[in-house]
Amino acid sequence: MSRVRVHNFSISLDGFGVGEGQSLDAPFGHAGARLMQWAFPTRTFRRMGLHGEGAGTVGLDEAFAGRWADGIGAEIMGRHKFAPQSEPWPDAAWRGWWGENPPFHTPVVVLTHQVREPLEMEGGTTFHFVAAEPAEALRLARELGGGLDVRIGGGVSTVRQFLEADLIDEMHLAVVPIILGRGERLWEGLEGLEQRFDVESVTSSSGVTHLTFTRHPRA
Repeated sequence: MSRVRVHNFSISLDGFGVGEGQSLDAPFGHAGARLMQWAFPTRTFRRMGLHGEGAGTVGLDEAFAGRWADGIGAEIMGRHKFAPQSEPWPDAAWRGWWGENPPFHTPVVVLTHQVREPLEMEGGTTFHFVAAEPAEALRLARELGGGLDVRIGGGVSTVRQFLEADLIDEMHLAVVPIILGRGERLWEGLEGLEQRFDVESVTSSSGVTHLTFTRHPRA
């Protein structure tokens, strides 16, 4: 069966994956760009065309960043990764943060209480807006993705829900050496989570610690 993966998900030293006060001008709230600053210079992020020009770096950060699309057939994301607005949809013209050609190039399942028609973009990305629990959303993503692996793209509450449901097989977290103090913390309610996984860590020259979680075989 296809695997469920998390890639390049950044958290602060105190465990926050997004700051307080998300808005159109501040997708990560008061954290600004600090949570993702490690990734922007990498070759993978430069090739997305969203974070500067040039060939990009090819060191340890790139080694992790570059795995995000390998074997992925679909992504699942939460409402606030797609849009800054609160429900219901105040602006049906909003088409995401990424322009007309988003970097996913796969079907994307967006979890929301306000279902709307699919949104087809350039480059093979189609957003499907569904009201579903994690297991149901995963079944849909696997179907849309042709049985390839499914990436859980965030935000924080979406990753946490899939961890709570024990549906994640592999997870890469980038622990960024900043203290946010407020926002949404990934680890709330997940005491003992590490017992399900083999956990490895390595620190790059950027100061980021890359943690990899690999799920123990299920009985």
